[in-house]
Amino acid sequence: MNGPAIAVTGLGMLTPAGIGVEAAWEGVLDGKPTAATSTRLAGLPVDFCCSLPPLDAADVLGRRTAHRLDRSSQLAVIAAKEALRDAGLEPDTWDGARVGVVIGCGVGASHTWETQGRRLQEFGPRRVSPLLLPMIGPSTPAGEVALACGAQGPSLATGTACASGATAIVIARDLLTSGQCDVVIAGGTEACNTPLIVTGLAQLGALSVRCDDPASASRPFDQARDGFVLGEAAAILILERAKDAVTRGHRPRALLAGCGSTTDAYHPTTPHPEGRGIKQAMLTALTDAGLTGSDIGYVNAHGTSTRLNDAVEAHTLRAVLPHGPKVTSTKGVLGHSLGATGAVEAALTVLSIQHSLIPPTANLTTPDPDIDLNLVTKTAVRQHVAAALSNSFGFGGHNVVLAFRAS
Repeated sequence: MNGPAIAVTGLGMLTPAGIGVEAAWEGVLDGKPTAATSTRLAGLPVDFCCSLPPLDAADVLGRRTAHRLDRSSQLAVIAAKEALRDAGLEPDTWDGARVGVVIGCGVGASHTWETQGRRLQEFGPRRVSPLLLPMIGPSTPAGEVALACGAQGPSLATGTACASGATAIVIARDLLTSGQCDVVIAGGTEACNTPLIVTGLAQLGALSVRCDDPASASRPFDQARDGFVLGEAAAILILERAKDAVTRGHRPRALLAGCGSTTDAYHPTTPHPEGRGIKQAMLTALTDAGLTGSDIGYVNAHGTSTRLNDAVEAHTLRAVLPHGPKVTSTKGVLGHSLGATGAVEAALTVLSIQHSLIPPTANLTTPDPDIDLNLVTKTAVRQHVAAALSNSFGFGGHNVVLAFRAS
């Protein structure tokens, strides 16, 4: 990678498997699916999703702050505060002008959009919140994290669909290597388990329809997969130049070694059938990291549990990494959190490197015979991981691959 080494010095996570990094990690290692029927989705063709455990945002953020934030922004702020504590950074003591924020979001404030839209239709304009516009802007999660943390450097939102959280990490790396920032708070957030979004994805044919057995619905790379399960989540990574972390006496969890970003320019929702953009993103990330394919011991795959996407990704992984590293998809447990998923899976990849543990792919009982990968199933595998890839792909043909290595 050109420029200084970049360290991951802090993590914050809220996922359906648990609130906080430790709980989320343990839940993913356990491999127990979190998909369940949701009362919010009652009566819809798909009435289940992966939701967070109970969370009182007002208790964590204060009633006034929680009231003026959409759920997606609430999750981002809570995750950012955990990540800063983990990094041992105190906003009261830093130079805020040297701290940046980059937060990805694929859909945005759907809870607020839908709630306020119903108010307008049912009760008229006077019942629409005057906070509507500040709550729904795509840059709002980034702005609110900056406000909560006193970060006065660049504050940006990334929107590359389901790769948004990973793209945020790429941009954060660039802010650090260019010297514009000394610390960047980067990641993704998404909270759109709402009737309109679920209906739209169901109409598109993207969701699993296993309403009789939600827990088994998200089954990446399985022969019986029939679509993904929508989830909600937020994950934040604190990134710094490695030498700065060493200077202040903080040991990184892992290093961000390289990044690769491409666009298929093929179809609005379907990946290129030969995986051309995915392949180039993987090769670019490896080159950027100064690694070869044989250096990779683990891949946290995008692995959505859709027929075509899993097949294309598997074919490309086999072509680029013929030595057969361990592969897993954590979406079997967490579902697909759209714009947050790239950051969630980056954080989980960092934890795999740090703890020498590779999580299992939940619900992978009968691997697709056309998918020739070294898939981790049933239980977590203990293995030293010197270098790993985290794959994220999104509607619009966005492909982002992050390469991490041990610190």
